[in-house]
Amino acid sequence: MQPFKFILIAFLAITCNGFSQTPSDFLSKDFHKSKRDALRTKMPKNSVAVVFANPLRNRANDVDYVFHQDPNFYYLTGYREPNGVLVLFSENQTDENGLVYNEVLYVQKKNKRAEQWNGKRLGVEGAINELGFKVAKNGEDFINDKLDFKKFDRVFIEKFNDDYRNSAREKAEVYDLVLSFKEKADFDPKNFLSPLKKQIYEMVKSTPIENSANVAQIIGRAVAYDASLKNDEDLMKFKEATDVNLKKDLQQKIALKLNAKTNIDVTFLSRNLATLREVKTKEELVLLTKAVRISAIGQVEVMKAMKPHMSETELQGIHEFVYKKYGAEYEGYPSIVGAGNNGCILHYIENNKTKVGNDLVLMDLGAEYRGYTADVTRTIPANGKFTEEQKAIYEIVYKAQEAGIAAYKIGESMAKPNLISKKIVDEGLFKLGIIKSIDEKHPYYPHGTSHHIGLDVHDPGNYGNFEENMVVTMEPGIYIPEGSNCDKKWWGIGIRIEDDILITKSGPKNLSAEAPRTVEEIEKMMAKKSVLDDFVLPDLDK
Repeated sequence: MQPFKFILIAFLAITCNGFSQTPSDFLSKDFHKSKRDALRTKMPKNSVAVVFANPLRNRANDVDYVFHQDPNFYYLTGYREPNGVLVLFSENQTDENGLVYNEVLYVQKKNKRAEQWNGKRLGVEGAINELGFKVAKNGEDFINDKLDFKKFDRVFIEKFNDDYRNSAREKAEVYDLVLSFKEKADFDPKNFLSPLKKQIYEMVKSTPIENSANVAQIIGRAVAYDASLKNDEDLMKFKEATDVNLKKDLQQKIALKLNAKTNIDVTFLSRNLATLREVKTKEELVLLTKAVRISAIGQVEVMKAMKPHMSETELQGIHEFVYKKYGAEYEGYPSIVGAGNNGCILHYIENNKTKVGNDLVLMDLGAEYRGYTADVTRTIPANGKFTEEQKAIYEIVYKAQEAGIAAYKIGESMAKPNLISKKIVDEGLFKLGIIKSIDEKHPYYPHGTSHHIGLDVHDPGNYGNFEENMVVTMEPGIYIPEGSNCDKKWWGIGIRIEDDILITKSGPKNLSAEAPRTVEEIEKMMAKKSVLDDFVLPDLDK
């Protein structure tokens, strides 16, 4: 019996472990450490960077939205919980016990009751063992620690949006952590001007008082563009002032604001992290490629399953089912499924048309896999066959995309594909008589073609020249909504084709090529049988 008992126990252990498995292919702790080290090399002496995790956000009553980590915070730490802070020093620090360190991760405190309701927390021990931090503390310690941010020449943060609330569930929510930082660093939001406000301040400062009426007019126009300027009391007084001495006093006050002294910098982190994030490592490319392939396969399955009686919501569900089947945690952005005229709305996310009929259906969706997000768009006819008009517009977009992709080469300007595709679209629309001349300004192609993807669907970058291991979309489109100034036969046609392109030494590689793109390939795929053809649910209206 003993050998049998041993085998049974071993079997149960293996089985239990199998049932409790969690994904193991997230980025490694060495990856995140390498990014902290890379950022540190860009930091000047006697500086510190402070990066905050995302907060929980309320959806309704006592229900929160599904938590999603701030991409920059995740990139640097690998921490996937709210209420955290990373403090990164340019040089080694020594604490009162003689411990030498150059970074500290503050995390949510372990809490048995909270974990019973909402899942396990890493805590300090997990941050050290699993994330590889030498020094980790609870969030409450960030509030209690005597961190003197004023002793540093530069303190780098990302600009606060102040879009979080104090729910009072925890003693160290992001709300509390940010408030503590602001107090310790003497943070004054007035020291950080928007580009528009800075431009206006410069104008007020440099314009002679006798010409200030012109500046007042410019302020008035700027307020119409950015209503937040109304909150600037001095600026509004200057706009309305008629007394010369009052104008001079206000001019001096505004000049002082322009030259406010602070050691806090709100541009360094976003600029330098954009530089780091725009070129992907091999480790990142494994995850990003998988996200893209999952998204492309989702397009394939929808092509096979689509029928005119289906709703936009149902088609969205098929896409997202494929994502979940592959273990993708989320959608990288709200799914866009627009039939007919809805496809002419660039970011249409209602997806509530009950029958797609014989319309074209534009589907812009991307799976998020282990944090990395794809962005793949296909436009297909709901009944499986393009009409003559649909095909004519589709062929222009496809030609524009092909020509643009060919320019995705190391060293080429990232602006080039957009210029190439615009020219082809204009020529095509003119040939069809939709526009009156090639040079006519028109609303049928209102966006650019190229953006980075990664931890964000619109990943940050400097948008200079293509470099090896960038992954960039190529997405030309033509949108002719109902009521357009052209023949009615074109109305309601909205077409976008979007693929995710890896820049390599041997040329561009289309990571989403598994999803058919040509008219012939799409029609052939749509003629195939779907595994969902026999999936019929009860009719709830009967």
